[in-house]
Amino acid sequence: MNPFMFFTKSDLAGQIIFVVLCVLSLIGWTTMFGKYFQLKRMRERNASFANELSNATSVSDVRTQNYANCPYAELTASANGALERAQSMSIDSGAQMAHVENAIQRSLNSVSHVYESKLIFLGSIVSGAPFLGLLGTVWGVMIAFSGIAMQNGPATIQSLAPGVASALLCTVAGLLVAIPAVFGYNYLLTQAKVLTSELENFSSALADRIELETFVPQQQATAETIR
Repeated sequence: MNPFMFFTKSDLAGQIIFVVLCVLSLIGWTTMFGKYFQLKRMRERNASFANELSNATSVSDVRTQNYANCPYAELTASANGALERAQSMSIDSGAQMAHVENAIQRSLNSVSHVYESKLIFLGSIVSGAPFLGLLGTVWGVMIAFSGIAMQNGPATIQSLAPGVASALLCTVAGLLVAIPAVFGYNYLLTQAKVLTSELENFSSALADRIELETFVPQQQATAETIR
């Protein structure tokens, strides 16, 4: 006997559950590989942008439009836009810096969600696949025993085994879906949290640099004028 024979011996409900589990497995593997390469590309683009920013004379000199799908560039673009708006207002330097920091925080909250996107769906596969497999097994065993009960002759292990084996196929499928997904989910979630922490550190450093480049010289010039 082989898995294909177990599948053919299952009833329609068991076959549907098995097919659903196969589809979830395909989606899970696609999500894991897609998310892994997405995070890898973002890390590389962040590193490239951070290197250019460190070599730039000022934050406003960096061309953020050259970095698509780069969280660091999106944060910097939001900060530069907020700085331009703040400087066009008749407010003091403290209020301008507060406006820039608020813009950075809003952009941080928006961009950080990209790191964990699709992981919720992967977590749902981890949680739901074993239960789908258990449902298929319980349903298959129930059908197998119902068939034995309606037989005219005595029930034997030979007559019961195929039905039970086909029912257990759903449990095996559910575990084969969930086990790789749980390892992939934990790894990707850890990577997303690391990238989020790095993004928070970058946003703090960005705010400090904007303050040192823009507002500290203004405050020093104001103090000299007062003297």
